[in-house]
Amino acid sequence: MKPMRDQLEALAASAGFPLFGIATARESESFSNLRNWIEKGYHGAMHYLEDRLDAYRHPNSVLDGCRSIAMLGMPYASHPETRRRKDPRSEPHTTAAHGASDCSEARIGNYAMGEVDYHDFIRTRLNSIVKEMEGAVPESKWRGVVDTAPLLERDYARLAGLGWIGKNTLLLNREWGSYFFLAALLTDLELPPDEPMLTDHCGSCRACLDICPTHAFVEPHVLDASRCISYLTIEHRGAIPSDLRDSMGNWIFGCDLCQIVCPWNRKRIEEHLPEFAPIDQESRNSLRHWLSLDENSFRQLYRTTPFWRTKLQGMQRNALIAAGNGNRSDLIDLIERHIQCEDPVLSETATWARNRIADPKPPL
Repeated sequence: MKPMRDQLEALAASAGFPLFGIATARESESFSNLRNWIEKGYHGAMHYLEDRLDAYRHPNSVLDGCRSIAMLGMPYASHPETRRRKDPRSEPHTTAAHGASDCSEARIGNYAMGEVDYHDFIRTRLNSIVKEMEGAVPESKWRGVVDTAPLLERDYARLAGLGWIGKNTLLLNREWGSYFFLAALLTDLELPPDEPMLTDHCGSCRACLDICPTHAFVEPHVLDASRCISYLTIEHRGAIPSDLRDSMGNWIFGCDLCQIVCPWNRKRIEEHLPEFAPIDQESRNSLRHWLSLDENSFRQLYRTTPFWRTKLQGMQRNALIAAGNGNRSDLIDLIERHIQCEDPVLSETATWARNRIADPKPPL
């Protein structure tokens, strides 16, 4: 089966996946941890996790008869503050409370700054590989998944030798850091597995744990998602808890803080496909841009991007919080407009932002 493995690895590389490894399909090592994590409520309002909990136990729930899993990694661009941190003379100014830079404009997780939604883009690439492999072995079964199937990808990525799970719960690779997407190709063929990653290279470092402004890390390797800025700005629906708003700083979609400070990301290979190169930075990083959008313009601009998941209401809710935290008195006209809107979440958040600007908290 080694020629089959080599063919699969070559197809993956040509499709933009420089990280490649194979794991034997078996019951997930961290299934019990997932169950305990959900029982403690750390999944927030992501009820789909508990609704299909048992499906995460074994890859057979994703592909019946699964025997092997090829784990793939596709890099995207590092957050620009990570690159600046490679030079200690250009460290961004941050505060422990907000984890925010001096810039009072919007900050966005860098995976969303490209021109595509990675789910759609990667799924197309996976499907092309599946088609090739099915043609090579007509009696075989294959399925490509990215992020949405009940599969604990990081478990199998570690078993496939792609890296280790860091204290910030992200998969870390010595060459590529953590700025990459994980995807999986499941098959009923028995392919030769790679050596699992058995060593944790985080050592005594606590940078990712200490930078988190909402204290979302309960302990190393355990994230309370309900406090995570990425969860709050993307997955959470409705009003964001008032006790967490100050700590969100100016992040309006995702958060890269625990990646920005990771030493492994300072020395990573900085290569990625052009589709993930940051675009439209002037508008995407502008709070005025987000607060000025209407439904039609949002649809035209962002229908095929990750922002579509959060919808316009979520993006404007997040932008209002960032405006309040940034003391953006120049945006009062737009804030007042949202106070008057019919959406109760936006109206309440806009009122909070106006009050925050009127009575700003002293700097730490």
